[in-house]
This record gives sequence, C-alpha cells and structure tokens, in this order.
Amino acid sequence: MKIGFLGGSFDPVHFGHLIAAQDVKEQYQLDRLYLVPAAQAPLKPNEMQSTTDDRWQMLRAACEWDRRLEIAGYELTKGGVSYTIDSARHFRAQFPRDELFWIIGGDQLPQLHKWKDIGELAKLVEFIFLERPRHPSKPHPDIPGLRLHRCDGHLIEISSSELRQRVRAGLSLNYFCPQKVIAYIESKKLYR
Repeated sequence: MKIGFLGGSFDPVHFGHLIAAQDVKEQYQLDRLYLVPAAQAPLKPNEMQSTTDDRWQMLRAACEWDRRLEIAGYELTKGGVSYTIDSARHFRAQFPRDELFWIIGGDQLPQLHKWKDIGELAKLVEFIFLERPRHPSKPHPDIPGLRLHRCDGHLIEISSSELRQRVRAGLSLNYFCPQKVIAYIESKKLYR
C-alpha cells in the first residue's frame, strides 16, 4: 500500500489542510492518508494554543464523515516534542512493507536539513511537498538518499495563526474551516 502522513499542529484544522490532504491523496493515488497532530512541534515550540484534546476533537469534527482521511493519535498519546523521526519509526514498524510518504509544505524544504536524524528519516519515508502561496520552494536540501516529490495542488493561503487572530478580533471563520470546527471553537471559547 501507499500511505501518506500529513503532520501539523492543526490548531485549528482548516480547509487548507484538508484540501492539501485530498490533493496529495488523489495525485499520488495513496491507499490511506493519516492526519498526524503534533503534541509539540520542535521548530515552533510556542505554536499550540489549545489542548491536545481540543485539537483531536476539531480534527474528528472536520473529517469524521470522510472515509478517505484517518487520524493518527500517536504523537498526542506519546506527548512531549513531536519529532518526525519518532513517528516515522513508529509507522514503519506498523507498516513494514508499505510505501510511506511524509507530506510537508514547500516552505519547510529549506529547514528540512535541521530535522532530527534527517538521514535516517530519508531512508524510512519519501517526502511529498506542496507549494504554498508566497513561499516558492527554495533549492532542494542536499540530504543523501532524500526522495522528494512535488504535489501540484490547489494553493490556498490560510494559516492557523491567522485564524486564531481572526477569532481574537471577533471576525468570522466561515469559509476558512468546516462548520463543525467553527461550532466547536465557539462552544469551547477557544483562541479568545
């Protein structure tokens, strides 16, 4: 099988995440695609503003109806800083004979060489990168054995940090997030 993993804070999950997941799944004909919420991102230590349970519930609300997407709670359950290498080792043990693809934004390519144990990571998974608006991809990092694929998808400029600012400013999240996610944010009074 071909299995993709899209990691992130998902704080909150928005249509940019979901459309990216769909684009990669379709373009690379993945058999399964997991959304992998991070407990704590190593390169963005202060990124999380809602609890792990809130982020889990928002992801469930966003995609529980869509059988093409699954949520992997490994990093949330493990807790602490979420290094991709740890998750890749976990998923490689779970799926020893399958092709594994880690999905990243094109804006992350210049930082890829900073990822923990990137040499081993490049052996465990292939990378699919999505171009992001206003973040043209830089020259590819020189990492031995790196298998890198580009996904040409729908480029939507939405960021979770922008959405948190909109909530603080009293602006609507309509057309940025699924309605069930918006309802959850409102009911829990998140990001105020």
